[in-house]
Amino acid sequence: MAALKSLLHVSNVPNLDQVPKTTTLSSSIYSKGIHSCCIKASSSSSKLLVLGHRGSGMNMNSSSSDERMKSIKENSILSFNKAADYAVDYVEFDVQVTKDNVPVIFHDDEIITGEENDGAYVVSERKVTEITLAEFLSYGPQRESVNMSKCYKPLLRKSKDGRICKWNVENDDSLCTLQEAFQNVNSSLGFNIELKFDDYFVYRDDEIVDRLRDILRVVLGYAKERPVIFSTFQPDAARLVRKLQNRYPVYFLTEGGTEIYTDVRRNSLDEAIKLCLENGLQGIVSDVRGLLRNQEAVSRIKEARLSLLTYGELNNVREAVYVQYLMGVEGVIVDFVGEISETVSDLIKPVKEEEERISFTQCEFSFLQNLVSELTQL
Repeated sequence: MAALKSLLHVSNVPNLDQVPKTTTLSSSIYSKGIHSCCIKASSSSSKLLVLGHRGSGMNMNSSSSDERMKSIKENSILSFNKAADYAVDYVEFDVQVTKDNVPVIFHDDEIITGEENDGAYVVSERKVTEITLAEFLSYGPQRESVNMSKCYKPLLRKSKDGRICKWNVENDDSLCTLQEAFQNVNSSLGFNIELKFDDYFVYRDDEIVDRLRDILRVVLGYAKERPVIFSTFQPDAARLVRKLQNRYPVYFLTEGGTEIYTDVRRNSLDEAIKLCLENGLQGIVSDVRGLLRNQEAVSRIKEARLSLLTYGELNNVREAVYVQYLMGVEGVIVDFVGEISETVSDLIKPVKEEEERISFTQCEFSFLQNLVSELTQL
């Protein structure tokens, strides 16, 4: 626990008025970050980045029939290091800040525990941001446990339809802090840190800044040479983290119009472009469905000199990933890291810069046909 307290002093985190308002993508401050993304989308010789979703893949609830989604506990040291076994460039994960100001890695807003009684669960739900670090770490298997039999609070999860179910995985792991991830994850992996905020809560700027400073103290103190990207669905968090630091790129996450919010900045790719340009952000991470429904937005994103990544279940379909590469997408966040990283290595071959694709090969045309089939089944 002592190591967790060895954070940088708050004075080491820049104030809002200490950072230049604009920085070009070619600036040397990004030379150790996501330099692979700062390229012309029309270049078919460009590398397609592969980012492991919550490590080596997210966990689905117990109703899922795909065992790959239950293999390793998401957002864990174990999952991050497993992703490093493949040709993965980054791992993407979710960071929140506990009541006592420690950044931890966890996706859901609430952490749930409970006991089964007559086929139903008597549950306790608490917001991650309203509990202490010690309370947070008491959920799930404990590091000190040798045989996993030590008493702990079992982790439950709420499905999209509101049902509470066991959080079952084949290879479990303890919850962790952001600092522990920097210290214990393979240094070859970049970190895509999603800054998590409650979608249904209206934050004041000072509330967001307090959380961001807690996170930045850890990142600036422990990242060393590791590439880092910040991303967030919260428009003001994106704006403020860009002002608080200019060392790491900031990307705005958007559903691209597949979901509608009261904050119009979240409701389309064009709004995302506008937000990025107004606040000096470096790129957009779009729901792949929103991008495929609005493919002409890709050219507008590129004209704005913004990088483009995508996320979503379709990124687990190799044909969908390949089509995005042809469209000019620069990186995909995926769950099936083994399969998709192999696809990227096998299918996306570098070509000479002066070469230009003028037509699809039969192989490419077959992929497009298969993609149409996949999309129509969703």
